[in-house]
Amino acid sequence: MATCAILAEELSRRFDGRLAVDRLSLAVYEGEVFGFLGPNGAGKTTTVRMLAGLIAPTSGRALIAGVDVVAEPQRVRSLVGVLTESPGLYEKLSVWQNLQFYADLYGLAPSTPQIERYLRLFDLWERRFDPVSALSKGMKQKLALARSLLHDPKVLFLDEPTAGLDPEAAKTVRDLIAALSQERRTIFLCTHNLHEAEQLCDRIGLIKQRLLKVGTPHQLKRELYGHQIVVDLKKPLESLDSQLNLPFVKGLRVEQTRLVIELENPQEQNPLLVRRLVELGAEIQFVREADRSLEDVYLQLVREESL
Repeated sequence: MATCAILAEELSRRFDGRLAVDRLSLAVYEGEVFGFLGPNGAGKTTTVRMLAGLIAPTSGRALIAGVDVVAEPQRVRSLVGVLTESPGLYEKLSVWQNLQFYADLYGLAPSTPQIERYLRLFDLWERRFDPVSALSKGMKQKLALARSLLHDPKVLFLDEPTAGLDPEAAKTVRDLIAALSQERRTIFLCTHNLHEAEQLCDRIGLIKQRLLKVGTPHQLKRELYGHQIVVDLKKPLESLDSQLNLPFVKGLRVEQTRLVIELENPQEQNPLLVRRLVELGAEIQFVREADRSLEDVYLQLVREESL
């Protein structure tokens, strides 16, 4: 049975009467990369701050590796690493001095090998004596990620880790996250980049003050759109709605020479469907699974919540 690394139960937070997070209940498991998605102001950063023991919830409770974030916030901070959207580094200090400063705060030995390990891993070793102000934005983000890993945390919170980075730097950070996930670290990833979430995350939670849905990207798409296939025709087929007449067809949308059809079980029913379409005079070019993106799911759920 999977061990729970993050547990939230009815977790809420208000700021001056405004509800930022509403009764969040969530379990994230050891070694999982969990994506946390939502529009600006949805409560993502507030949730991270509560789970990391940086602010107290208004109500509810949360545990990190079994440790209560309210009862033992100092211990929780030793169990987690946090990468915020803004790196928050000391610009006048060198790369090495920045990491040494945080190593001291975590009570690590002065000659800790962790500093060299992560500087080499993140390709910053040759820049270790340079002031942080001389680094590119991507390098600063990598340095901030190294800082969050120095004390070997059980849980890593990443808040928009690729925001504002150029494509090459963003890919570097994504590759680092993927590598860390192979080390069985628990990673809680807040991002606006839906393609990034679909690439990296085992499961995803969608939030807009309250938790809307949780599941794998595949589960979320299947739950929202069912088993949809697309049939491309050489030319339009007349009066298809009334003629198809197959009991297992749960939905049909005709778009000129494209049919979007929802079936109960495409693997078994596709041959029957194709046979019936040919009987009706269809000239079929391609049959494929409907290509729904995580962005489609996200936009529809957020739209429904706003109604």
